[in-house]
Amino acid sequence: MRLTKQTNYAVRIMMYCAANGEKLSRIPEIAKAYDVSELFLFKILQPLHKAGLVETIRGRNGGVRLGRPADKITLLDVVRVTEESFSMAECFDDGESDCPLIDSCGLNSALRKALNAFFDVLSQYTIDDLVKSRPQINFLLGLEEPKAIVAA
Repeated sequence: MRLTKQTNYAVRIMMYCAANGEKLSRIPEIAKAYDVSELFLFKILQPLHKAGLVETIRGRNGGVRLGRPADKITLLDVVRVTEESFSMAECFDDGESDCPLIDSCGLNSALRKALNAFFDVLSQYTIDDLVKSRPQINFLLGLEEPKAIVAA
């Protein structure tokens, strides 16, 4: 299974907002950090906002921030909102298969089991997990200056 660019950047937006704390994150700054177009990020924000994963504040001093705490947003939450289909084979599509084995094939069962395992792993990781485990993330995203190393 391959996730779309939309999902990839949706997770990145969420990570940026989590790293930025309670401050509003601005789309131009996020776009610059990830070297991607602002228009692309605006399109990604729509489903995230609709699902309540982010809040958007309009206006000159507006921006975006997480819709709930980063430790309450799983990777599965983001993936479910941004991916259009989890169809791994044509037999996953309701009523669209011409396969004569559709009701008695082990492939469908095996793929469903694999997909459920994938979902299970995604549900175990939060946006907070992705950010807090990387001490330099704020520097790498341009949110702060590098921390000086103090010699003892």
